[in-house]
Amino acid sequence: MMAEAEFPQCRIVTERFLNPETVEQILNKLVAIEGIRRIVINGPSIPQLVPYGPARGLPNPHSSRTRIRVAESDVDLRVQVGTILLELETRDIVPRIEEACREVFTRFTFTVKVGKFMRSTPTQTDYAKYGPGADEIMIGIVDPKNKTGPTLIQGTK
Repeated sequence: MMAEAEFPQCRIVTERFLNPETVEQILNKLVAIEGIRRIVINGPSIPQLVPYGPARGLPNPHSSRTRIRVAESDVDLRVQVGTILLELETRDIVPRIEEACREVFTRFTFTVKVGKFMRSTPTQTDYAKYGPGADEIMIGIVDPKNKTGPTLIQGTK
């Protein structure tokens, strides 16, 4: 039996939620770095419609729910980004990731931690949503409640 490849992962955490312009800047810096396999952005969801209260069902006029441009792709930003998870080909590119963060995050602090933050083997939810032949890039990033699925961005290579 062959051993599964284990890829290093890192997590970028900022002291505050990022505005859409900052998200666009950092993602464009990150996709330009060769050796990053996956990028997952995390944060609270920004619903299209107001989910509760007197305005329930009306459009949500949240300024962070917008479209950004990343690596020649238009991406609908559906979360307030507070954490960025990365899966890497090799640990050697962590200094380049830290440099990209220093260039973009100039007015607030951030941390870059190396560890294990995403699943690398299929879960029951992965199997249920994508079946037995799921693309390995999709493993561990399934949100069973999300009807639209993840947004995939092709890096600049």
